[in-house]
Amino acid sequence: MYYYQQKATTQAFVLQDKNVDPELIVVAFRGTEFFSSDDWISDFNLSWYEIPGMGKVHAGFMEALGLQKSLGWPKDIVQTETNNNNQPSPAYYFLRKLLKQLLEKNEKARFVVTGHSLGGALAILFPAILAFHEESGLLKRLAGVYTFGQPRVGDENFVEYMKGQLAKHEVPYHRVVYSSDMVPRLPYDNSTFMFKHFGICIYYNSLYKEKILGEEPDKNGLALLLFIPKMLNAGWELIRSFILPCVNGRKYMEGGLLLFMRVVGLLLPGVPAHCPQDYVNATRLGSSNHSYPTEDVAKYQKIGIVPA
Repeated sequence: MYYYQQKATTQAFVLQDKNVDPELIVVAFRGTEFFSSDDWISDFNLSWYEIPGMGKVHAGFMEALGLQKSLGWPKDIVQTETNNNNQPSPAYYFLRKLLKQLLEKNEKARFVVTGHSLGGALAILFPAILAFHEESGLLKRLAGVYTFGQPRVGDENFVEYMKGQLAKHEVPYHRVVYSSDMVPRLPYDNSTFMFKHFGICIYYNSLYKEKILGEEPDKNGLALLLFIPKMLNAGWELIRSFILPCVNGRKYMEGGLLLFMRVVGLLLPGVPAHCPQDYVNATRLGSSNHSYPTEDVAKYQKIGIVPA
């Protein structure tokens, strides 16, 4: 069973495979579409939206999730299949309603939330608004938040609020970051922009070797001393594009557009590293030799971070 809710600015996919694992529901937010001006507007809207008691959050991401103009985040809105402009309901409200319906059918069912890039930002903001609305019933059924190439979403107050909420409801939150990917290093964590990351960082280098960190290396991507090493690494990634299919099979062959992006990376390191391909390769080929907390292993196995 799957559900697909599409809007000009937000796309989400909800999957429940009853043949494989009927007790797992996956909510996946799609990242930025290259030719979607609405998505780019969401990404580059760096203004703050402040929620009392929670902190300041990236306004563009909030709007993409379903922030209501002039109303903010009311707990309920008039919820229909579509609104008066024949547009789907806002992502947050639609997904919350759908999850309640699915979870009511199976008291053992749990759900995870995930996404890449912009989708990763929406994935962590979704439980934030659930907490703001005191949806403890849903949060208790949330088995984890796992993001890939996710940008920062809030300030220090938001970070502390979310740490408390995730701990309260025992929700694991992990950010997967690949090598020099520039997006997880944006917006900047400095005295001007004041954005902060939180959660456990699962970091993969260009050899797909994994480390567990609190923050990705070179957290703002501004270290000039690392520019030349990043360019050399981009050259290795281009060469690797031709090696992987020979070693691991044709399914690792990269298309012309990605190869072009690899070439661009020779001048702009960190741009091609954000492509989903390396995140897929990292989960397929990456090392997982360290020990996770025992209680989380089964959850990680379900979403592919830890091999079964």
